[in-house]
Parts: sequence; structure tokens; C-alpha cells
Amino acid sequence: MKKTLPDSIVVTGHPDHALLSSLATEILARAGGSQALEASFPAMLRQCIDDVIMTPKTGRRSYDELEKTEKTYIGTRVEIELRAMLGLSKGKLDTVILGHDVDIKHTMGSNWMIPTEALGHPCILVAADEARAMCYLGLIVARPDYLTLGQNRDAKKSVSAAEFANILWLLRGQNYPPNFWRTVPGEAIGRIFAGRSGNLRMTTLFREVQDVPISRDVVAAVAQQQDFMRRIRSDKGRGARDHLAREGIILLSGQYDAPLIAALGLPHCTGSEFISHSVTSEKEVALAAQHGICVDVIS
Repeated sequence: MKKTLPDSIVVTGHPDHALLSSLATEILARAGGSQALEASFPAMLRQCIDDVIMTPKTGRRSYDELEKTEKTYIGTRVEIELRAMLGLSKGKLDTVILGHDVDIKHTMGSNWMIPTEALGHPCILVAADEARAMCYLGLIVARPDYLTLGQNRDAKKSVSAAEFANILWLLRGQNYPPNFWRTVPGEAIGRIFAGRSGNLRMTTLFREVQDVPISRDVVAAVAQQQDFMRRIRSDKGRGARDHLAREGIILLSGQYDAPLIAALGLPHCTGSEFISHSVTSEKEVALAAQHGICVDVIS
């Protein structure tokens, strides 16, 4: 998305204000309020993108590696998931809100392509910026005056740069979960995937990336094995957890080790996330022992 966006001019007196503000109020109500929307919408976008990348099955780690048809499908997936999240039904366009036919447009770039059938109708605009891990959710009426003169082969037009001011934003530059692999240095990724076994790759993953929640999807992508969870568990001294413990690193589960994660002051982990941490003091050793985990301190 564009780094600099004009302030919205959709306020009282604007020709689209009454319509767009009523749609915005309905969307927020259906989402459970602004805070709920800020939590659920970014997570939904991340899942839509990652489910198409399919790192565990394909080995791909970024949006840029997708085929053109897969990139297009992300837009369809976002449309479906957004309707489900808000409890909206399908209409003549993508959905219906308060009796109005509304189109849903998604982009991973800096603009949206508006089809001819959406002209004159309100549109929900969704954008995901992978590079900056930011997302956007806005509303616009697809008036011809707001669109570019040029069009693509499908007769779709984009929103003119100056007319971005006619977007009523619900979320603007909202942080969303970044692509995990964008947060890991390339050298570390190379070391992680250089391991010849699932245990070696898993051990290297949690050695290289510490104090950061790591999802099951990432674990599955690194293990490259059907029983990937076995690589997490202790395994008679041979599992990743065992190898790391001998290095003074504890590997914790958000589902089973939440009290210890909190006691160590580590970031919150969901029940499907894991986190590793280098134990650096006798106090942390004792704390881990209180929760049934033995670990060596490496001086």
C-alpha cells in the first residue's frame, strides 16, 4: 500500500458520508466493535495468505513465490472469509449490507481494480502490505469520477491517487502478523533448512529464533514430516527439546507451559504456538524446575 495516504474527506457534508458511515457502523457492530475488528481482521488476512503459500506442503515461504492464479485466489479467499467473519450474505455483487449491494476488493499492492458492475456501488477495500506487515480496511463509493481513465483488459479501473481521500477508513495502517520468514535473517534460514533431519532442522529453528512465538504451521514447514509434533517433544534424549536443554535452551508450549512462559516474562503464546528461551541464571533454572523442566545453564 502507498506509504503516504491523504486524510479522508468523508465527513458530514460529503456526498458519500451518510451511506458509508452507516455501512461502517454496521460492519463494526457485526465485528463486535472496533477493538474486536482490530484483532480479528488482521489475523484473518494472515491466515488467508499463509493458507495459499502452504509452506509445509510447498516449501515456499513468501507471497512473491506464488503463481499468478494463486495470488488472484487470495482475493477470493479474503472475500469469503470476510463475509463469514461479519455474518454477511452473498448478493448481486460480493455481499449485501443494509440492503445495499457491496463489492469486496482486495489488493496486495497499492491500489484496487474496480469492475464495471461495481460502478456506482459502495465497495469494501482490503489491502495487505507484506513488506511492512500493515493492513487496511476502508469503504468507497465507486463513482466514475474517483477512478482512473485508463483500464485493464477486463475493463477494470483503479482508484485515482487524488481520490484516495474519498475512502472512509475503518483500519488504516493497522499492524498485522508478519510473514514469519520475513522476520528471520537469511543466514539463519539457510542454517535451519541445511539440517538433514527433522530433529536437526527443528533444533536449529528454536536455537536461531528465541523469545518469539512460533506457530504450528512454521514447525510443520521446518520438520517436513507428517508427525512433525514429535520433533517438539522430548524423545529419550534425541528430540529437539532434549538437544536444546543441553545447550541451556528451554522449548515451551503455549498450551502446556503458559504459566512458565508468563513467569519468565516471555511474549504470550496461543495454544498452538511454541517459544524457546536461553536460561541465563540460576533463578530461571529454579523457575523452570518448579514447572517440571530441567535445563542446564551454559556459562
